[in-house]
Amino acid sequence: MQFAQAIDPVAVSLGPIQVHWYGIIMGTAVLLGLLIAIREGQRHGLDSELFLDMMIWVIPAAIVGARLYYVAFEWEYYWQNPGDIIAVWKGGLAIHGGLIGALLAGAFFVKKRGVPFLQIADIVAPSIILGQAIGRWGNFMNQEAHGGEVSRQFLEGLYLPDWLINQMNIQGVYYHPTFLYESIWNVAGLVILLLLRRWNPRRGEIFFTYLIWYSLGRFFIEGLRTDSLTFDGPAWLASLLNGLWSPMRVLFEPGMMADGNIRVAQLVSLSLVLLGIILILLRRMKGLAKDPYLKSKESVSG
Repeated sequence: MQFAQAIDPVAVSLGPIQVHWYGIIMGTAVLLGLLIAIREGQRHGLDSELFLDMMIWVIPAAIVGARLYYVAFEWEYYWQNPGDIIAVWKGGLAIHGGLIGALLAGAFFVKKRGVPFLQIADIVAPSIILGQAIGRWGNFMNQEAHGGEVSRQFLEGLYLPDWLINQMNIQGVYYHPTFLYESIWNVAGLVILLLLRRWNPRRGEIFFTYLIWYSLGRFFIEGLRTDSLTFDGPAWLASLLNGLWSPMRVLFEPGMMADGNIRVAQLVSLSLVLLGIILILLRRMKGLAKDPYLKSKESVSG
């Protein structure tokens, strides 16, 4: 049986120089996110240069954080192949590590500029989730971050185009397009955040809602994947995570784990969901959430 050829992950080759689709897609995600943040920042009276300068800090920190996070959990491979540590164009950027790096760099930057961290976090939250929605297509090009085996009939039942179905055929086996599930989930999250900011919630709650929404989807989608970063943890914790994921078994089987009994992304995602909920409730109960997202309500509808 012959299968359609997969999309070449290299977009352009100029002699020894190769431009990968992964990099193009990630660059596009960053650019669109920046433009949205700049436009929204103007409604808050913030100069566009603030966001441009912030990107100089945040983007490198996010890339380094995402790569170090991934390498740390795959150290058995990378200590034997140190040259691959910097090969980010091959994939291997952990979103949670990127978030950690970006938040640390962003917090340091806004403190130097004297701008409230949560105000900036609220403004850029839609940009972050849009970037994640777009960035997952880089995984598609690299045929990575997929789920377990499925049939072609299953994929056709999702009404997916042939070019997408063919790309999910890896060495003759079809896989769950978990990149697509997460991308769609993130687009829905973008819509929710854009609607939420028009309702002018209290400062910080758009960002906390982003944490909750993204992490909730990531928790359940991660359970379908076969390339999860894992570790050996206590049996009670593994049982808890499996129990919370169990409603998915009505339609799906979990992806196999090569080793370990706990998926790092699931544990982190669950923690972020709880953190987001707790912060919203505590800040309201203690009267810390006083300032609205946008102080001039008239400008929200403008």
